[in-house]
Amino acid sequence: MNNLFADFFSSSNFAFTADIAQLCMSFLMNLVVVWIIVHFFYYPKGHRRDYYFTFLMLSVSIFMLIGVLLKGSSDMGIGAALGLFAIFGIIRYRTESVPIREMTYLFFLVALSVLNGKVDELNFLGRLIINALFVVVVWVSENFLSAYREGCKFVKYDNIDLIKPERYDELVADLEKRLGLEILRVDVGAVDFLTDMTMLRVFYKDPTHRIKAVDRILKVPADNAF
Repeated sequence: MNNLFADFFSSSNFAFTADIAQLCMSFLMNLVVVWIIVHFFYYPKGHRRDYYFTFLMLSVSIFMLIGVLLKGSSDMGIGAALGLFAIFGIIRYRTESVPIREMTYLFFLVALSVLNGKVDELNFLGRLIINALFVVVVWVSENFLSAYREGCKFVKYDNIDLIKPERYDELVADLEKRLGLEILRVDVGAVDFLTDMTMLRVFYKDPTHRIKAVDRILKVPADNAF
């Protein structure tokens, strides 16, 4: 093992001091940019510490895989990074329903880490520009393209007489009274005439601008599920 490390560090393809310094700078840049994206853009709306941890750890793993283990092998490095992410997706992320926003951030940060890991392909200024573009895209998307200024929840509703189009205003007024929210619009889904129940998708004004995973639950869990 010692001979293996000695041969690696003495190789003409690896100038130890210069390459390690470049790798460390790239690693710090990648870690700081990923942390900025996760902490300042994802977390204020998602408030999911489990995904916070996942984003940071996956980003570091992909960066080190590209920057160190597969140094100098462009096609192999990118293929291995994407393959590793695919394995994670098949083994772990299929066991639970991962929201589309979290999956988008995963792909976004994997792509960023792959680009930052290619220390041989881009100079420092080039990586700085690319990272700045990634941050700008997230900032614009979250602040101007995001629809999360309104909340959405599914409601099982028992007064199906109010789902008629001509009684829409009464339906909204009843939901506002029961929920204590300012209703923006209501979509009527499945209707069960046997039990006089219907499923409503209620959009409401959310001053907190937070994404609440519990709003997407379609049915009330059993008592023993808590």
